[in-house]
Amino acid sequence: MMKLNKLYIAVAALLILVIGTSTKKDKEIQKNNKPNIIYILADDMGYFELSCYGGKVIETPNLDKLAKEGMVFSNNYCGSNICAPSRCALMTGKHTGHTWIRDNKELPFEGNEPIPDSDVTIAEILKKAGYATGAFGKWGLGYPGSEGSPNKQGFDQFYGYNCQRHAHTYYTNYMRDNDDSVTLKGNLIAPFSDYSADFIHAKALDFIEKNKKKPFFLYFAPTLPHSPYHQPDDKILDYYTKKTGKPKGDASSEDFSIPKYASLTARLDKEVGEIIAKLKQLNLLENTLIIFTSDNGTALRPSDDEYLRTGGDLHGRKGEVYEGGIKSPMIAFWKGKIVAGSQSSLISASWDILPTFAELVKVKSPENIDGISILPTLLGNPKMQQQHDYLYWERNQSQGIRKGDMKAIISYEKTNQKPTIEIYNLVNDPNEKNNIASTMPQLKNEFLEIAKTAHVESDLFPFLKKAKKSK
Repeated sequence: MMKLNKLYIAVAALLILVIGTSTKKDKEIQKNNKPNIIYILADDMGYFELSCYGGKVIETPNLDKLAKEGMVFSNNYCGSNICAPSRCALMTGKHTGHTWIRDNKELPFEGNEPIPDSDVTIAEILKKAGYATGAFGKWGLGYPGSEGSPNKQGFDQFYGYNCQRHAHTYYTNYMRDNDDSVTLKGNLIAPFSDYSADFIHAKALDFIEKNKKKPFFLYFAPTLPHSPYHQPDDKILDYYTKKTGKPKGDASSEDFSIPKYASLTARLDKEVGEIIAKLKQLNLLENTLIIFTSDNGTALRPSDDEYLRTGGDLHGRKGEVYEGGIKSPMIAFWKGKIVAGSQSSLISASWDILPTFAELVKVKSPENIDGISILPTLLGNPKMQQQHDYLYWERNQSQGIRKGDMKAIISYEKTNQKPTIEIYNLVNDPNEKNNIASTMPQLKNEFLEIAKTAHVESDLFPFLKKAKKSK
């Protein structure tokens, strides 16, 4: 019996040694590897929607925790006030005065106007650095098989909606797997059962699992909380129906209701939590940079937004270059690298992400981009941080320019293209209520000059459109 006990003790000691050595090696591998990068792009999320940004109704515990353990940005902006040009600015590091895509342009078939092969994307930068690259969700930058399709713009794997119009249903009967069409059999006959958000999320988790042994870039761009508002009639929807005391309506209907909208954002928060749980399970969280933001401001008009207040008191909504259309929440997390609970007032935009990732992986950024790396800010070195001279947006005969604390909105009449300019001090007037343009003639001229030089005319997306003459 004594010999047997000694044998058990020896085996146990050996197992402890092996497990301890293995765990140590695993940690060393993660420490020495390039960081994994996850960029999460919500669809139409308002600046004040998340609890950590002041939201009072929708509960977002996973994103709140990410914010508590990471860095929260208070002056971050989207690439545009609508989907396609915003995603183009993100992917190429250019603002909409220079990007190829400057509006949502419908084609007579599935897909959107493609970005050209000459544009260098984030995925191509990271692929050059040895990263596995995957995009899951909404693309909108080139129809299947075109030079703008994800697989031809640096992504090893794509699953989701190639076309923005196709994304306007959560119960579609097919999805795109790379350029191929994949049938969702549960949506061929009503009642539909295959909720696309669940499939996109599952594919993203599978991508992490498959690439756990090498550095990966996950671009997770779900359609949540973008309309339409149909969804499963489940515990999440029941919870917000009871919490808000508002009528739910028909869950299978595409119509808006307060509980249905709140549930879409809550579903996204749940997905973020499951991504973090997967990283923890695979011992990858400590070596992963996670950035969460939105593609444009809230689409909820003030009449629908009185209770949820996703856009707060910000002037404007999706489609406008006022703050409510382009200001975006941004949270950055990287354990041990980004100081937990930190905040940044850096004036930044989504076109800064490409040069940031390029600097992170030590690959040279493309020439002639508008973004600047915000890596010094992320790593707690604000004194080393380069600043923008200005940020610029254009669409629908309107231009938005932020220069320091000052913001200009320039609108052009269709009849004679005469500009009208508004100027706001965003520190004193964050909701753009007090137009001070008439009191600042010199600054007005500076903004008008920037408006000329920041814009390069596009034949594909002409900025100024003259009114049609009546016959």
